[in-house]
Amino acid sequence: MSKRRPSKPPGAELLVCRNPQATHAYEIVERIEAGLVLQGSEVKSLRQRRASLEGAYASIVGSEVFLHKMHVAPYEQATVFAHEPKQSRKLLLHRAQIERLRGKLAQQGFTLIPLSVYFKGGVAKVELGLGKGRKKGDQRQELRRKADAAEARDAMKRRR
Repeated sequence: MSKRRPSKPPGAELLVCRNPQATHAYEIVERIEAGLVLQGSEVKSLRQRRASLEGAYASIVGSEVFLHKMHVAPYEQATVFAHEPKQSRKLLLHRAQIERLRGKLAQQGFTLIPLSVYFKGGVAKVELGLGKGRKKGDQRQELRRKADAAEARDAMKRRR
Protein backbone atom coordinates (compact mmCIF):
# COMPACT_ATOMS: atom_id res chain seq x y z
CA MET A 1 0.00 0.00 0.00
CA SER A 2 1.37 3.41 -0.94
CA LYS A 3 2.02 6.14 1.57
CA ARG A 4 -0.23 9.14 1.19
CA ARG A 5 0.77 12.62 2.21
CA PRO A 6 -1.76 14.37 4.41
CA SER A 7 -3.75 16.79 2.31
CA LYS A 8 -3.89 20.46 3.22
CA PRO A 9 -7.10 21.58 4.86
CA PRO A 10 -9.46 23.39 2.49
CA GLY A 11 -8.95 27.12 2.57
CA ALA A 12 -5.26 26.78 3.51
CA GLU A 13 -3.24 29.55 1.96
CA LEU A 14 0.33 29.54 0.67
CA LEU A 15 1.68 33.10 0.70
CA VAL A 16 3.88 33.80 -2.32
CA CYS A 17 4.81 37.45 -1.83
CA ARG A 18 3.63 40.65 -0.16
CA ASN A 19 3.96 44.34 -0.91
CA PRO A 20 4.73 46.03 2.45
CA GLN A 21 5.48 49.38 0.79
CA ALA A 22 1.85 49.59 -0.35
CA THR A 23 0.47 50.03 3.15
CA HIS A 24 3.20 52.57 3.89
CA ALA A 25 2.64 54.74 0.81
CA TYR A 26 -1.15 54.34 0.55
CA GLU A 27 -4.09 54.41 2.92
CA ILE A 28 -5.96 51.20 2.01
CA VAL A 29 -9.71 51.87 1.96
CA GLU A 30 -10.93 48.52 0.62
CA ARG A 31 -9.47 45.07 -0.08
CA ILE A 32 -10.56 42.84 -2.98
CA GLU A 33 -9.58 39.24 -3.83
CA ALA A 34 -9.08 38.50 -7.52
CA GLY A 35 -8.06 35.41 -9.46
CA LEU A 36 -4.89 35.51 -11.55
CA VAL A 37 -4.58 34.17 -15.11
CA LEU A 38 -1.19 32.43 -15.46
CA GLN A 39 0.77 30.16 -17.78
CA GLY A 40 2.12 26.84 -16.53
CA SER A 41 5.69 28.02 -16.01
CA GLU A 42 4.41 31.05 -14.06
CA VAL A 43 2.49 28.79 -11.68
CA LYS A 44 5.59 26.64 -11.08
CA SER A 45 7.68 29.73 -10.39
CA LEU A 46 5.06 31.18 -8.03
CA ARG A 47 4.93 27.91 -6.08
CA GLN A 48 8.67 28.33 -5.53
CA ARG A 49 7.89 31.86 -4.21
CA ARG A 50 9.97 33.53 -6.89
CA ALA A 51 7.90 36.66 -7.45
CA SER A 52 7.94 40.32 -6.48
CA LEU A 53 5.24 43.00 -6.32
CA GLU A 54 7.69 45.89 -6.13
CA GLY A 55 6.44 48.64 -8.44
CA ALA A 56 3.37 46.63 -9.52
CA TYR A 57 -0.04 48.18 -10.06
CA ALA A 58 -3.44 47.21 -11.46
CA SER A 59 -5.58 49.03 -14.00
CA ILE A 60 -8.93 48.64 -15.73
CA VAL A 61 -8.65 48.35 -19.51
CA GLY A 62 -12.02 48.20 -21.23
CA SER A 63 -14.05 45.74 -19.19
CA GLU A 64 -11.06 43.80 -17.84
CA VAL A 65 -8.56 44.31 -15.01
CA PHE A 66 -4.83 43.78 -15.57
CA LEU A 67 -1.87 43.54 -13.21
CA HIS A 68 1.21 45.34 -14.59
CA LYS A 69 4.92 45.12 -13.67
CA MET A 70 4.66 42.14 -11.33
CA HIS A 71 7.91 40.22 -11.63
CA VAL A 72 7.66 36.42 -11.82
CA ALA A 73 11.10 34.85 -12.24
CA PRO A 74 11.55 32.44 -15.17
CA TYR A 75 11.17 28.76 -14.31
CA GLU A 76 14.46 26.93 -14.93
CA GLN A 77 12.93 23.71 -16.24
CA ALA A 78 10.60 25.53 -18.66
CA THR A 79 11.09 24.73 -22.32
CA VAL A 80 10.59 27.01 -25.29
CA PHE A 81 7.22 28.09 -23.89
CA ALA A 82 8.66 30.06 -20.95
CA HIS A 83 6.97 33.29 -19.86
CA GLU A 84 8.09 36.91 -19.86
CA PRO A 85 9.01 37.99 -16.29
CA LYS A 86 7.20 41.37 -16.24
CA GLN A 87 4.29 40.84 -18.63
CA SER A 88 0.80 42.14 -17.88
CA ARG A 89 -1.46 39.51 -16.34
CA LYS A 90 -5.25 39.42 -16.46
CA LEU A 91 -7.18 39.44 -13.19
CA LEU A 92 -10.49 37.66 -12.74
CA LEU A 93 -13.28 39.71 -11.15
CA HIS A 94 -17.05 39.80 -11.55
CA ARG A 95 -18.38 42.48 -13.89
CA ALA A 96 -20.25 44.20 -11.03
CA GLN A 97 -16.99 44.38 -9.03
CA ILE A 98 -15.16 45.90 -12.01
CA GLU A 99 -17.85 48.55 -12.53
CA ARG A 100 -17.85 49.43 -8.81
CA LEU A 101 -14.05 49.76 -8.91
CA ARG A 102 -14.24 51.88 -12.06
CA GLY A 103 -16.55 54.31 -10.23
CA LYS A 104 -14.23 54.53 -7.22
CA LEU A 105 -11.12 54.95 -9.37
CA ALA A 106 -12.79 57.88 -11.13
CA GLN A 107 -12.61 59.74 -7.82
CA GLN A 108 -9.42 61.70 -7.47
CA GLY A 109 -6.51 60.09 -5.68
CA PHE A 110 -7.61 56.44 -5.71
CA THR A 111 -5.54 53.66 -7.26
CA LEU A 112 -5.45 49.83 -7.34
CA ILE A 113 -2.41 48.33 -5.62
CA PRO A 114 -1.58 44.63 -5.34
CA LEU A 115 -1.00 43.82 -1.66
CA SER A 116 -0.18 40.11 -1.80
CA VAL A 117 -0.14 37.04 -4.03
CA TYR A 118 -1.09 33.65 -2.59
CA PHE A 119 -2.55 30.24 -3.43
CA LYS A 120 -5.96 29.52 -1.96
CA GLY A 121 -7.30 26.03 -2.54
CA GLY A 122 -4.71 25.47 -5.28
CA VAL A 123 -5.74 28.61 -7.21
CA ALA A 124 -3.52 31.70 -7.56
CA LYS A 125 -5.10 34.80 -6.03
CA VAL A 126 -4.13 38.47 -5.71
CA GLU A 127 -5.29 40.73 -2.92
CA LEU A 128 -5.87 44.18 -4.38
CA GLY A 129 -6.17 47.28 -2.27
CA LEU A 130 -8.12 50.37 -3.25
CA GLY A 131 -5.79 53.00 -1.88
CA LYS A 132 -5.44 56.72 -1.59
CA GLY A 133 -1.91 58.11 -1.71
CA ARG A 134 -0.39 59.49 1.47
CA LYS A 135 1.70 62.61 1.60
CA LYS A 136 5.08 62.64 3.40
CA GLY A 137 3.62 64.25 6.51
CA ASP A 138 0.86 61.63 6.65
CA GLN A 139 3.44 58.84 6.45
CA ARG A 140 5.42 60.35 9.32
CA GLN A 141 2.29 60.75 11.44
CA GLU A 142 1.34 57.11 10.79
CA LEU A 143 4.82 55.92 11.83
CA ARG A 144 4.66 58.10 14.96
CA ARG A 145 1.19 56.75 15.83
CA LYS A 146 2.40 53.13 15.46
CA ALA A 147 5.49 53.82 17.59
CA ASP A 148 3.35 55.45 20.30
CA ALA A 149 0.94 52.49 20.32
CA ALA A 150 3.83 50.01 20.61
CA GLU A 151 5.36 52.04 23.43
CA ALA A 152 2.03 52.10 25.29
CA ARG A 153 1.67 48.30 24.90
CA ASP A 154 5.17 47.78 26.28
CA ALA A 155 4.45 50.08 29.23
CA MET A 156 1.26 48.12 30.01
CA LYS A 157 3.20 44.82 29.90
CA ARG A 158 5.87 46.16 32.26
CA ARG A 159 3.21 47.46 34.61
CA ARG A 160 1.66 44.00 35.00
